[in-house]
Amino acid sequence: MSSDKPTTKASVRVLATLAFVAVVAYGLDQGTKLLVTRTLVEGGSVDVVGEFFQLHFVKNPGAAFSFASGSTWIFSIAAAGVAVAILIVARRIRSLAWSIMLGMLLGGTLGNLTDRLLREPSFGQGHVIDFIYFPSLLPAIFNVADVFIVSSMGLLLLLTLLGIGLDGTRTPSTKKARGSVEDGLDGGSPVADSAPDGRPTTRDGEPSAPADAAPPADRRSTT
Repeated sequence: MSSDKPTTKASVRVLATLAFVAVVAYGLDQGTKLLVTRTLVEGGSVDVVGEFFQLHFVKNPGAAFSFASGSTWIFSIAAAGVAVAILIVARRIRSLAWSIMLGMLLGGTLGNLTDRLLREPSFGQGHVIDFIYFPSLLPAIFNVADVFIVSSMGLLLLLTLLGIGLDGTRTPSTKKARGSVEDGLDGGSPVADSAPDGRPTTRDGEPSAPADAAPPADRRSTT
């Protein structure tokens, strides 16, 4: 006997997509950070596209884009909480778009969390490696993990605006104006339509009298 309740268990493909995106994001983040720390000195810069795009190696004790320096422990705990929350929610996901979004967020979050846990000066207070710099566009320096985190937030906003839920279904749209009007006509004036001979009909389908038709004659006799 089949159940009418829709299943909320995530498919293998959706979970595999989330894991793949998270691994790619994490690998790109840690790989680029390793390359930067081995080829640049802290504070050093390399022009990639003139002065528009530079690689500028800094160590960030704060949040994404070098904001809120000095609150490393808070961000470490918050990042760990985000990662745990994603793993808990993952079993409910049936949408590939949501799995991509959460995979980007998970990979980026774990990338920066790894820096905070394992890099100097100490466990939980490690400084995040930042190196992507657009001097003419942004005053902040960021990394690949930040890019994935911000991109995931943009995708989350898009999914929310489109009304796409974790299960991949769209939220019911509001009733159309025509439907609302028809619902409000119960017991009201009849709605005109057309009969086969071109005459308008009432709600019951009966042809209505022509507008210029004379009223029926009074059958009462006069004395």
